[in-house]
Amino acid sequence: MTPVSSPSPHGQSPLRTVQVLGGGNAGCSAHVRSLAAGLVARGVKVTVCAPLEAARTYDFAGVGADHVHVPRSSDPASVTALRAACANADLVHAHGLHASFRTALALSGRPVPFVVTWHNRPRAEGARAHLLRLLERRVARAATVVLGTTSYLVDLARRTGARDARLAAVALPRPRRTDDPDGSEGRRAKVRAEVGAMDRPLLMAAGALDAYRGYDALLDASRAWRRLDPAPLVAIAGEGPLRGAFQCRIEREKLPVRLLGRRDDLTALLAAADLALLPGSRECRSVLAQEALHARVPLVAADTAGIRELVGDAAELVPAGKSEELARAVVRLLDDPGRRRLLSGRGARQAATWPTEDETVAQVLSVYDELTQPRPLV
Repeated sequence: MTPVSSPSPHGQSPLRTVQVLGGGNAGCSAHVRSLAAGLVARGVKVTVCAPLEAARTYDFAGVGADHVHVPRSSDPASVTALRAACANADLVHAHGLHASFRTALALSGRPVPFVVTWHNRPRAEGARAHLLRLLERRVARAATVVLGTTSYLVDLARRTGARDARLAAVALPRPRRTDDPDGSEGRRAKVRAEVGAMDRPLLMAAGALDAYRGYDALLDASRAWRRLDPAPLVAIAGEGPLRGAFQCRIEREKLPVRLLGRRDDLTALLAAADLALLPGSRECRSVLAQEALHARVPLVAADTAGIRELVGDAAELVPAGKSEELARAVVRLLDDPGRRRLLSGRGARQAATWPTEDETVAQVLSVYDELTQPRPLV
């Protein structure tokens, strides 16, 4: 649906907003691009403060937003650059904990409305975990409104001191359609051939190769799948600090797993898969889970509060970290085409209940209108 432009009311200048993005999360970056496009179409002036690499990847200028380079670090130079970019803003909206903390520092002492969206909760251990909890409290108390992408994050914001915390409507931006003479079946065959799964089931996972995605449990589970005939191939898209360790284990134990590295074609990879796997996730609104349900690909996922709220009964949920449960769930689904068809249909229906991009922009704009006063013409 084409957004309806909503020009500024008579006697007012356009609303000037700044969107602050850390740039380290693909789902968050795609959301900011979608939000910027919708706001610009409705007559809002948008400046996106983000690292250069995020601007190159998501082309904020291409949807009509201005871009200001602000590094991901919280050093004084970054905070100073952010303060300058926000100097004439009517409202500032930060996305993610670290970007929100930098913004809170930059806005200190200024009465400008400050909106924060928490897309997920960063994970850490030891001293770093304590630091993250301190940052959460600082941001929650500084924000005028905190928007959480799940009920869990809304409750967390309230517990940590937010004055106003609300559930956010966050859409997964849909990829642009491109002409493809091969058609969907041709694309599927190409992808399966590329990853080496022409004559065997393809199980698709994606996300940073770190300690919080459940990949240790996934590798453990893959040992059980070697006994199947044909043995399914697990393909994992993503990069991260544990890639070397995972690759060594795959080779040492001869596991049916392939690390694909960083990819920008997750939609095509999932469309070619027989099952999608989410063995663990620090994302409350997992991009992989959303893409899988949109693509009608059956999903096996760790049973966390955020994922349960997102997918409802449209996935096989297994206890996080339990490799035996994960292995059995996958075997059951591979042996049961009827169950796979059932989950495929449920996934499509569940995806249809999620907010659209237009609805997401409309909710955010209603919050902006609530927090800003009429602005005289300049």
